[in-house]
Amino acid sequence: MSQTATKNAITLKGSAAIISEYLKYGINSILFQRGIYPGESFTNEQNYGLTILMSTDPKIKDYLNQVLSQLEDWLRNDQVEQISMIIKDVAHDEIVECWDFKVTPEKVLEEAKDVKKVTSDKDLKKIQAEIRDVMRQIAATVSYLPLLDCTCSFDVLIHTKELIDMPSEWSEAKAAEIKDKQVVSLKSFSTGLQKMDTVVSYKMMD
Repeated sequence: MSQTATKNAITLKGSAAIISEYLKYGINSILFQRGIYPGESFTNEQNYGLTILMSTDPKIKDYLNQVLSQLEDWLRNDQVEQISMIIKDVAHDEIVECWDFKVTPEKVLEEAKDVKKVTSDKDLKKIQAEIRDVMRQIAATVSYLPLLDCTCSFDVLIHTKELIDMPSEWSEAKAAEIKDKQVVSLKSFSTGLQKMDTVVSYKMMD
């Protein structure tokens, strides 16, 4: 009998799922690291070879599931440019921190005539190792980001490439703006089809 070796093939659908999963863990980690919600409302989960703190609050879980499900659908069609997680000082209605997750199509995707058929043979373990490095950097940001000593809320904005059909319960929002901001770029990772850059902008506290 002859044996045939099959290459690892990541489709745009698979790439979208990888990015969506990263954002789920990344956003939860930020919520914990930045103290947006009490530490006792988080539980440990293992992924990427790391222990990641995940919210157990049903409202937060439902909100992120809804947002990331829609995001994944748009990512499958290469319609997303950026996802922004904004942290706002509730009392002053002011954005004090913004995490931008920038999505860039790799050359193979840009040149594809049919994005649904293009694939990447990048090894999944390598992708997860790259994500692990970013997650470690997110956890380390507490060492230099200003202490958020105010009551904060968060929101997630999705920047699309063009006018698309939005769910009826969604609304258009203005881009996040922080005056006199400081910017730190974290490491990037790539699925072979889409590259993800993570950048955090923050306001220097008085």
